Amino acid sequence: MGNQLFGPSDPAAAAGYPDPPARKGFFTDTSICIGCKACEVACKEWNAVPEDGLTLTGHSYDNSVGLGASTWRHVAFIEQSSPARHTSGTSGESGLDVLALAGQPDQHPAHHTRPATPAVELGMPTMTLPGADTPAEQRAPFRWLMESDVCKHCTHAGCLDVCPTGALFRTEFGTVVVQNDICNGCGYCIPACPYGVIERRDGPPGDPAVGIAQKCTLCYDRLKGDLEPACAKACPTKSIQFGELTELRERAKARVRTLTEAGVADAQLYGHDPDDGVGGTGAFFLLLDKPEVYGLPPDPVVATKHLPRMWRRAAIAAVTLLAGAAAAFATEGRR
Repeated sequence: MGNQLFGPSDPAAAAGYPDPPARKGFFTDTSICIGCKACEVACKEWNAVPEDGLTLTGHSYDNSVGLGASTWRHVAFIEQSSPARHTSGTSGESGLDVLALAGQPDQHPAHHTRPATPAVELGMPTMTLPGADTPAEQRAPFRWLMESDVCKHCTHAGCLDVCPTGALFRTEFGTVVVQNDICNGCGYCIPACPYGVIERRDGPPGDPAVGIAQKCTLCYDRLKGDLEPACAKACPTKSIQFGELTELRERAKARVRTLTEAGVADAQLYGHDPDDGVGGTGAFFLLLDKPEVYGLPPDPVVATKHLPRMWRRAAIAAVTLLAGAAAAFATEGRR
């Protein structure tokens, strides 16, 4: 089962479930995210999450900036005007279309079930693509990176470890969920999360969750009904994929191989490694640049990982203090 505070572990079994189902999670392939925000809308509709801002912030087409109590799914838009770094070509952008690669079957024998989808004529008015009339040598190198972020449902969840009321609990699917009726709004979970995901909701007035911690539940109610989470169900490109975590990890590795062989040199997985600082995450990502570019910590570590060492040092300090006091009294008694 592994150590309770760090390292590889089956979180549901560690939480005491005698025969839990296979761990469930998300694999988000950012290479085929189109920034449509269908996941954000579906999440809000299913979970009754209030509106979190309808004004553009100046960060591209981002109106919500990041995850929070009223933003359980957040689509990040990263505009890069420097020469693209994601191909192995020697001169800037090579014209590689990662969306087209999404229609190619992975080279892993278990993943040859998704044939390429032909284009469909929708009868919509046509127009010239931006920049199509500009010679290639005159175009400014530019790309958009889009990523649908979400709570990571860590194997070792700092928010759960520090919760004094038991409001945060581990489900039989390995996910982490807040119980609104038990949360007292203390906020201990907020600094304990290495990703800055969980927050207390501050509005709107009258919302039953105001003042208590809120975050993604991975649609726990839908999982219990054997349904796909709302965000994954709504994703039109299947950038958000839901399933058994072990199978998703294999699928993700095959996808990275496909992209790498096609020349996407920076394609990498984030959160998939059970030996990382949080024991691996239940929601992990395929990125096309460094994690910091997407606003993700490069080396997240659960704060409670060091508790055993801290308690040992505290015990040593206490023993040393008592020994010193005893020695002082003994010396005083001889006088």
